[in-house]
Amino acid sequence: MQVDESWDTKSMGQQQHVENTCGSLLRELQQIWDEVGENDSERDKMLLQLEQECLEVYRRKVERASHARAQLHQDLANSEAELAALFSTLGDPAVSRQTKRTGALREQLATIRPQLEALRQRKEDRAKQFLEAKTHIASICREIATPPAADFYLGDQDLSLKRLEDYNVQLQALQKERGDRLHRVFEYMNVAHQLCAILGMDFVQIIAGVHPSLVDSDGGHPKSISNDTIARLAKTIHSLREEKMLRLQKLQDLGTSLIELWNLMDTPSEEQELFQHITCNIAATEEDVTAPSSLTLDIIDQVEVEVARLDSLKASKMKEIVLKRRMELEEICRFAHIEPDANTMEGELIALIDSGEEDPSDLLSKLEEQITQVKQEASRRKEILDKMEKWMCACEEEGWLEDYNKDENRFSSKGAHLNLKRAERARAAINKLPALVESLTLRTRAWEEENGIPFLFDGVRLLAMLDEYNFLRQEKDEEKRRLRDHKKIQEQMMNEKQTLFALKPSPLKVPLSSKKVNGVSHTIVGGNGPQPNRRLSPGSAISQPGTPKPSGTNGLNVSQQRK
Repeated sequence: MQVDESWDTKSMGQQQHVENTCGSLLRELQQIWDEVGENDSERDKMLLQLEQECLEVYRRKVERASHARAQLHQDLANSEAELAALFSTLGDPAVSRQTKRTGALREQLATIRPQLEALRQRKEDRAKQFLEAKTHIASICREIATPPAADFYLGDQDLSLKRLEDYNVQLQALQKERGDRLHRVFEYMNVAHQLCAILGMDFVQIIAGVHPSLVDSDGGHPKSISNDTIARLAKTIHSLREEKMLRLQKLQDLGTSLIELWNLMDTPSEEQELFQHITCNIAATEEDVTAPSSLTLDIIDQVEVEVARLDSLKASKMKEIVLKRRMELEEICRFAHIEPDANTMEGELIALIDSGEEDPSDLLSKLEEQITQVKQEASRRKEILDKMEKWMCACEEEGWLEDYNKDENRFSSKGAHLNLKRAERARAAINKLPALVESLTLRTRAWEEENGIPFLFDGVRLLAMLDEYNFLRQEKDEEKRRLRDHKKIQEQMMNEKQTLFALKPSPLKVPLSSKKVNGVSHTIVGGNGPQPNRRLSPGSAISQPGTPKPSGTNGLNVSQQRK
């Protein structure tokens, strides 16, 4: 209201000034007319013309002002529309554009223009951000050969922060995927490089066959990380690993043949060291072989040539090799106390080879089979043989203890304290003999029932040996009991005679005779005492169970033999 009042006051002042100016001019015109003598009609006509001209000037000014007002309304409407469009495009809330504007049109335009310029600048900045994000997204999509999202090709109608955030999220996901793919591509390339180094292949040529960008040395083009490239890389690595497995298997087979030929022909260690890098991988897995150039075709060819050379050399030394394997079979049988096959005797083999009735390679194969069977048989017999060894050791200790007890100087000889300790150990071992024999008997019977064949020890049935041992043990115990009884009778007779001599002295003395029974001195009156059973010497027979002498019965016990 104050603005309107001041404007009205100013307008009234200007109007008064105009009226004063027009009045003075009209008076001056009237004076001129009076001096000229202009008639009233001319005066009225001229005044009417002046009023019309003034009215026309006012009319033009009003029209111009009206046109300017309409233009201001249009500019204001356009600004409001642009402002609303910017708010909609930027996705901002339309609170500010819903506020009712007051004041003159120019004032309203002056108020809206700064806000409009700010929104235009925001739109331009936002559009740059969108362009940058979309450019990165398009670039990554081209690299990974993946089409962008469906809204990627929309225009700039929506530049909201939400849409920009969606683009940024999509860009981050694509960047992560590109990083993962690059990492996978580099991992595949590293694996391919290692495999090519092991196999002696050209890495650059193989990778270039997958995609040329993978071997771009100057880095001018990004490496292809598309699904097709990754799949072809994986396929290439798979084929390289298959080739590695095939070569490793072939090299292991050749290495095994090489070792077998070395063992057959006693190849010197100096020659074997030349192929140590081959034989060390015989039991290796695919992951264990990582040394460069360890599976090249040249190495495989070298080993094949060496195996062929040894095979030809083996053919010329087959007779010597067969006899050597036969000696090995005999040695295994000896340690396992198994009778070797009579057909493998040295004379038989030499006759077969010399006569040409059988190929030496076939004989060698049969010997290898027999060696394998004997080793398996020895493994099944190990538990019983271990018990057998303990039994034999205990019997040896028993024999040693008997000899030790017969030695009258055992307490005064050199090393007597050591012999005393051994005697204690021998007595402890002898005390375990009954339980050991019983356990060995039970285990042997169980073995025979399980395998359905008798358990032979150097051609003699072990149960027969155990029965004979038990029989000799019983005889020895009976012999000892008879000797103890005989000794008691002698002592009793001596005591009675000493009593008679003490009661009735006599110048005649009965001579005493000393007689040894089984290495033990016994005093016998008159030399007519009871004699021990000398059918078998228990000490010598029991102390040597490990050296049986097979008889024609081959497994019958002693009582059956005597019958």
